[in-house]
Amino acid sequence: MNLREIVERYRKLAGAFGAAVPLSAFGLSPEETARTFSDLDDDYHISRFLSFSKSQGTEYRVGGEDVTHVTISEGVLSLL
Repeated sequence: MNLREIVERYRKLAGAFGAAVPLSAFGLSPEETARTFSDLDDDYHISRFLSFSKSQGTEYRVGGEDVTHVTISEGVLSLL
């Protein structure tokens, strides 16, 4: 999945920017979830619009940390 696809899916799942969405809701395999979101987290221009958190749910290793949810800010639209 590329950034545009991630953002589109996020918007459908969250309803609005700024809501935490479980990473498991993106429908990717565990390996693909960890890889995709780690790649986004490694890119400074993208990562500043992403916030990862750990709550109830399936954990994924993203950027060296165990996380369950992602929140994306509206500013990411400037990259699309």
